[in-house]
Amino acid sequence: MAMYAPGAMGGPLAAKQASGHAGFLEAQSLLASWNLPVPKVHAAVLECGVLFVEDLGSETLALHLERRPERATELYQDAVLLIARAQAHFARQEGECIVHRRAFDYELLRFEVDHFLDFGLLASGVEVSDAHRRTFAAAAHLLASTIAELDRGFVHRDYQSKNLMVREHEVPALTWIDFQDAMLGPRAYDLVALLMDSYQNFDDAFVEARLREYAAACDVDFASVRREFDLITVQRKLKDAGRFVYLYRERGNASFLRYVDAAIERATGALRRIKGGVPILEELAELLSELVPKRSLTTPA
Repeated sequence: MAMYAPGAMGGPLAAKQASGHAGFLEAQSLLASWNLPVPKVHAAVLECGVLFVEDLGSETLALHLERRPERATELYQDAVLLIARAQAHFARQEGECIVHRRAFDYELLRFEVDHFLDFGLLASGVEVSDAHRRTFAAAAHLLASTIAELDRGFVHRDYQSKNLMVREHEVPALTWIDFQDAMLGPRAYDLVALLMDSYQNFDDAFVEARLREYAAACDVDFASVRREFDLITVQRKLKDAGRFVYLYRERGNASFLRYVDAAIERATGALRRIKGGVPILEELAELLSELVPKRSLTTPA
């Protein structure tokens, strides 16, 4: 399969994204050296930005589960264990690699949360008072600073059902794609992307079972993984909701709007699960319950 990789996708989230074919090639080589399932690269015409890579077929995990929903537990167990393997390999990695060049630092995490204010609320027709802005800013600061301070390891960055290909009769059945933005971040980030995927709906029991399997595979405390998972869920799903509206308002792409409400609900659900009496997060939950119903969307100019 020929793949054209001319540069970064652009837009407000372009910071810390890979540019062109170089990031893909370097990340592919690293992950392949760890014996992780990534497509083979057969040839490259670098001056044209064209790569010839292994044809993985057309069945993403998302499409596969529409046809064979009974395989969800099996395939998600595999997906979780692959993340645990990647993190373990990275922890043993000697010297610097592409992953070390980018990180989910405070600046990026805060920008992503603010993206929800800008597009999930303001660009969606919601009037936000000065008091609401102060509450949101304080909550965004807490989320970004807390997550930025978590121990960092390997993060795929967009580890979800449309970036996992299924080859049904092969072992392993899953193959990773869209890994060129691999970076440093908290251990639960890819778990959030996978289990709070905008394109899938899993009940709490399914999510908890996968998190327990991850904790057992990594020999880490489940409760701490669960808390990190919930904090990152708030941050990522608010970002996702803002991003989906951005794609509509700025690029005229309405295909993601149907996922906005679910993304916000997953963020508010995580806020309800977070224990420990964090007042500003309780205020954020109240703010969302008050302002989200006031959202309205108009046709982009």
